Amino acid sequence: MANNNQKHEMVSVSVASERAEAVGGVLIAFFAALMAIAQMVNGELEEEMMIAHNKVVNYSSWYQSKSIKQSLKESELDYLQALLHTDIVLENKQEHLLIKIEDTKSKVEKYRAEKKEILIGSANIPKEKWIQDLDGEIGAIVGIKEWEQLAVDYDLATKKFDLGMLFFQISIVLGAVCIIIYDNPKLQKTFITLMILFGIVGSILSIYGYILAP
Repeated sequence: MANNNQKHEMVSVSVASERAEAVGGVLIAFFAALMAIAQMVNGELEEEMMIAHNKVVNYSSWYQSKSIKQSLKESELDYLQALLHTDIVLENKQEHLLIKIEDTKSKVEKYRAEKKEILIGSANIPKEKWIQDLDGEIGAIVGIKEWEQLAVDYDLATKKFDLGMLFFQISIVLGAVCIIIYDNPKLQKTFITLMILFGIVGSILSIYGYILAP
């Protein structure tokens, strides 16, 4: 009778172990698939983040070039205005000088307006003040500050995905351990429970990262 009970217990342990292995295997495949999806999305977000960083650098150089041109025109304006108040320029030539001064002033204002549009973007200034074109199109400027914010947002989203993938990896490792310890169904259930918890946390972090992405 004792032998029959022992055999029955061994069979029960074997069945429970096989069931746990099957569940562990399915969960490993499931969370591995989720991790692969998270890696793919994260890769795309990282590319967008690099594009945003490159745009910040390019637009900053563009902004600096406008600043240099503005500074040159401001120096020219100061020189012309100083020249106007000297006796060097004859009265019959002053009208021409005044025209030159007004033209220089307009260029200074033009560069100042272009810098503002490059800095904050076309969407953040009135339509009638759009002045800087991009590849011949007016009102298409995404400003430096906007690119900087996009880079920050993408960086935050990718960090959440990285953390989510870490939890997926831990979950898969726990599943592998669950399959290895086939002779202890209770411990297998514990690892399966932990595996599911880590997988859920990984899923939540990945979803949160996707929501944070611009």
